[in-house]
Amino acid sequence: MLSQLSAAALIGIDALKVEVETNVSGGLPSFTVVGLPDNAIRESRERILTAIKNSGFNLPPKKITVNLAPADVKKEGTAFDLSIAVGLLGSLQEVSNKLEETLIIGELALDGSLRRINGALPIAMMASRENLKRIILPLVNAEEAAIAVAASQSTIEVHGVKTLSETVSLLRDPSHCKPVEVDVERLFQDHPEYPVDFADIKGQATAKKAMEIAAAGGHNLIMIGPPGSGKTLLAKALPGILPPLNFEESLETTKIYSVADKLNNGKPLMTHRPFRNPHHTTSNVALIGGGTMAKPGEVSLAHNGVLFLDELPEFTRNALEVLRQPLEDNEVTVSRISLTTNYPACFMLVAAMNPSPAGALKDQDGNLTATPQQIQRYLSKISGPLLDRIDIHIDVPKVDNLELFSTAKGESSEVIRNRVITAREKQANRFSEGNAPGIHANAQMTTRLIKKFCPLDKPCATKLMEAMERLNLSARAHDRILKVSRTIADLDGSDNIEMPHLIQAIQYRSLDRDFWNY
Repeated sequence: MLSQLSAAALIGIDALKVEVETNVSGGLPSFTVVGLPDNAIRESRERILTAIKNSGFNLPPKKITVNLAPADVKKEGTAFDLSIAVGLLGSLQEVSNKLEETLIIGELALDGSLRRINGALPIAMMASRENLKRIILPLVNAEEAAIAVAASQSTIEVHGVKTLSETVSLLRDPSHCKPVEVDVERLFQDHPEYPVDFADIKGQATAKKAMEIAAAGGHNLIMIGPPGSGKTLLAKALPGILPPLNFEESLETTKIYSVADKLNNGKPLMTHRPFRNPHHTTSNVALIGGGTMAKPGEVSLAHNGVLFLDELPEFTRNALEVLRQPLEDNEVTVSRISLTTNYPACFMLVAAMNPSPAGALKDQDGNLTATPQQIQRYLSKISGPLLDRIDIHIDVPKVDNLELFSTAKGESSEVIRNRVITAREKQANRFSEGNAPGIHANAQMTTRLIKKFCPLDKPCATKLMEAMERLNLSARAHDRILKVSRTIADLDGSDNIEMPHLIQAIQYRSLDRDFWNY
């Protein structure tokens, strides 16, 4: 007898509906899975048969054939275990064999219990789009799937189960099982404690202001200064002043973490902006994503958050150059022979580096700490095109001893964060009224939106033209100066970009020329 039900395959960070067709017939006992399954699915035979027996069901020696349609799409992972097991029991008339409107997914243990799966959120999103009536998946993933249903305002029911036996009981009599629901507002009430507060950082008023501007507009930033000047500390304090994720951004980020199996247990939704700090030995694939079993990389895990690259010149040049496309397009395209996958990658790049391989550029007597050739070789690891994509360049000098021993405290992260949130709200209203969907911060503005929202009066336009000629800036730098100017104006509460806002933004583009032409 033939049974049919729905499952799902992950393609990048999206899910594809898969029809699981199971047929049991006479003939020599066998168990065959077709439809481009990977090794994990082929090995599911032993897991499924053992789990069925240990759950108290009898399996007669029959010829079993399982087809995963569409058959021309490669299926990966162990999440098909439960759907194949239920399809087999449906063919044996242990449960109804008419389950086309039910999506069943989960990994089986040998005792019949269910283990956590990856990608429950995108799978539930797909089920809502396909107008299915019910999702059955492991209990540990149920809240995650329920969030997707709540977001789409769908009527689909989400049922979390712990074992194969519980799944069969649910299918035999669904009336005794209440669908899983989740309180999204409660999830957003969690307030994390950040390890570093801006009030605890001594001095560096200029760098702190630059960090505030970067947070308010989502701008990329690079800090250049000697060891021990506070670059890493400033970067670690940055998450404490970032605005909270809205629900749309939270779903986008959670989707990536769900597929990558990075969600914290017991927390089905990412409610705070991610902060990724990969080591400088990170490979190209780990940074950008892809691989044999395609997974999101660090740039995608930092989506709607921060990617902090400490000791920037220590990263391999190839690893840094792969950042150029996501910094420009806010997404990563990974192309392979059999598949092309797009991963979202809209992140703030925050980088820190020393001006010389010896640390400080000059010693106490004003002499270079390394030869000009050594310094040039060190700085040349950061290419011009990559540097051009970073909006704000700031010098982080050594902290003065008077400031270091001062007991006075600066502004707290909470005070700065309130200003950042106000500026972001101003931007959100502007983009909403300006019909710019999907744009959340000034740094994300396209050329068309820059022309619309960043007009300059004649004196400001003349000043910008003079700066571009004097600093030999590119057209890309022109657009990024306007974006930063718009953010500074938002923090200042101004509806228009004025001369002080523009001059401050230009100053943030001159530092790289000072260091690269020491």
